Amino acid sequence: MTEESGKLVSQSPAQVVPTTRGSWVASWFVFAALSGSATLVIGGIWLSFIFIFNPGKISWVNQHLPQWAQLPDQNQQPQTLAEIRSSLRQQSESAGEPIPVGNDVVLLPIFKQRDSCNSDCEQIVELRVYQPAQFPPKGSTGKTYQLASELPISGPEESFVIAPLVNHDSDSAGSSTPLPVTELQKYEGKTPAPGIWFYLKGQRQQGSNAIAYGYIVNYDPEHKHLELLSPWTSTTGQIPKWRQSPNKTLELVVDQTVGLEPQLRVYQVKAVKLFLSTVELTPISLTEPALKDPAYQQALSIARSGLWSPANKWLQFIKQQHGKTPEAEAQMELIRLHSQLTQAQADKSWASPGQQVLANLIDGRWEKALQVFSASPENTQEVVPLLKADSGRLWHRVEAALKVKSDRLEVKAWGALILAAQQGEPKAKSWVEERKTTPENITYIQTLLKRLNGDYTTKTTQTDANHSGRIVGSVQPIAKVNQTEWLQLDPKDKPLASQQQDRQWYAVQVAAFYDGKSWLYDPFPQLNLPKIDPAKFLSQQLGLLSDAKIEIVVWSDGQQETTTATIKAMQLRGGILRLLTEPTTALPPTKSNSQPTLALTSGAIQWVQPSPITLAELSTQQPPFVKILLPNLWRELQKSGQLPTGTIPSVPLLQQQIGHWPVQTIDLTGNGQPETVLTISHEAIAALRSASTTKDNQKSRPQTVIFNSDGKVIYSDFRKSTGEVLSAIATLTEQQPPVLL
Repeated sequence: MTEESGKLVSQSPAQVVPTTRGSWVASWFVFAALSGSATLVIGGIWLSFIFIFNPGKISWVNQHLPQWAQLPDQNQQPQTLAEIRSSLRQQSESAGEPIPVGNDVVLLPIFKQRDSCNSDCEQIVELRVYQPAQFPPKGSTGKTYQLASELPISGPEESFVIAPLVNHDSDSAGSSTPLPVTELQKYEGKTPAPGIWFYLKGQRQQGSNAIAYGYIVNYDPEHKHLELLSPWTSTTGQIPKWRQSPNKTLELVVDQTVGLEPQLRVYQVKAVKLFLSTVELTPISLTEPALKDPAYQQALSIARSGLWSPANKWLQFIKQQHGKTPEAEAQMELIRLHSQLTQAQADKSWASPGQQVLANLIDGRWEKALQVFSASPENTQEVVPLLKADSGRLWHRVEAALKVKSDRLEVKAWGALILAAQQGEPKAKSWVEERKTTPENITYIQTLLKRLNGDYTTKTTQTDANHSGRIVGSVQPIAKVNQTEWLQLDPKDKPLASQQQDRQWYAVQVAAFYDGKSWLYDPFPQLNLPKIDPAKFLSQQLGLLSDAKIEIVVWSDGQQETTTATIKAMQLRGGILRLLTEPTTALPPTKSNSQPTLALTSGAIQWVQPSPITLAELSTQQPPFVKILLPNLWRELQKSGQLPTGTIPSVPLLQQQIGHWPVQTIDLTGNGQPETVLTISHEAIAALRSASTTKDNQKSRPQTVIFNSDGKVIYSDFRKSTGEVLSAIATLTEQQPPVLL
């Protein structure tokens, strides 16, 4: 009881006890916090003291630190290289030659003897980085080192090393046993940043293939960190090589070619932001197309089948129609590298007909391969085992080529030959008939199949099979036809003289045609008409026995119109070949300044029509090139009298005046470098002239100027006195560059 203000106040024990306990608990927590803080401070001071004076005592911290941040272990006293080698010998290991990696830091490969080995038994089991000792022992006379980084090495698995052979023809998939690496080399010359690049290498004999394999290693000097990157294997025994890509970056190329089948693995160096990793090697893949364009996707599909050259030619036209993405450029460059190899092989003269056929098939030269196959019985017999042994690589090419163009006779012929060699002639005939092949072409293919069974009595040139006509030429009207000057195509037809009433005839002067074996070009001195049935001979050469239709293309007021004509007769004089045609509908009238009329059979050519861009857009893509092109273009217009002579305007002014002109970029020469094509209208030139220099108001047809990759004029309609102009650009064959029509 207490007394307060004259009143008695009761204070029970139950009210006092909780207050006392709460104060005690709070005091305990304060004491514990202070004690913990003091312990941490004292511990930190102790660790700092030990780290400064004896860091080896706290080497246990290393297991919680990244490799590049680990503390030096004083239990491993600083050693000279001789002492390091001696220490390794005590562990049945040895050190290779040290490789300097900067600031007296060395990379040391560690070797160990393989078990159950009779010769060449040392393999690399570890890579170590040694740095100069921070605290050299007192009295040491030589340079001492301490271990800064180490990387255990186990070679790539056997299954990985022989995988390119397994994917090709080998039946053995290999095991998971790691194969030894025995050599460490530093890449000299230009290498990508960051770091220093090395390769580990081992060798293995697999049948007739001396395989080289190993790993790519990157060393980060800043953190003294070693990283094992991509494993590699080369069936040609070559080490991976750095090459500069068209966009000036360095890529790693691994050659996995087997026989005549090229296979390159190309890796790009990618920067990554991962713990302890700054770079990675990423292979360029053709599995996922980088563009959604269907033509691009189809080009990648035929490339994956092994038709590198046709795919590359296709992509040369496609790439100008889309914005260039790094991914698409990388895929295109990979295909181009392969096509270079296949083209070089196909161009080479082989002593073995079988190898010659194989090289042509791999490059998509179906016609040339058939010529070699049919040249002699010996050639045929040498090719037969090659077809029987095909594991699907040639067949995949056949399927891919027929997806692009299903009526290619040469491709069907090779498909039938492969099937007949592997599954018998009935299977081959059935396959050919399922593909809507004409009776004449079936006869031709059956003649080829007979050669597989030793029957060489029938000629096998495609002309004997009445090949489809592939003709290109120019057209001129004829007022009157002299019967004696022409060989009538169908002798059952009425004489030409009786057909002339109310008819307009047109003569096609042939510029080029396909004779079933190759393209021939005007003039044609090699064509010698026989005395017996010359009309049949000539129509057979031209491929007109099965189809005598030809398309006539007219440009009327700048618009293209096409009509079909029937070939009625032929004429060969002095190497000049002409065809007499009758259109199914009257041709529209043409003006004197219109473009020339073309004639071509169905499937003779493929039009090349890349999407145009403006000179201004080209300038943003290739500024140095456009700076050369613009003055040369202006100079060309001055020389031809289209523009007045005088000082050439500055490049910025030229860009302002003609930056809107359309251009197309096409590889016309087959050198892998696109040419630049400008088609210039009369109105465009007139806009550049002042009123005082305008010559007339008469419209003229557009004219073309073509520049090579150096910006020099290689073709100009303005230089022609005949008035002829470029009508179109087209391709005749997969192997040849486009032609100018």
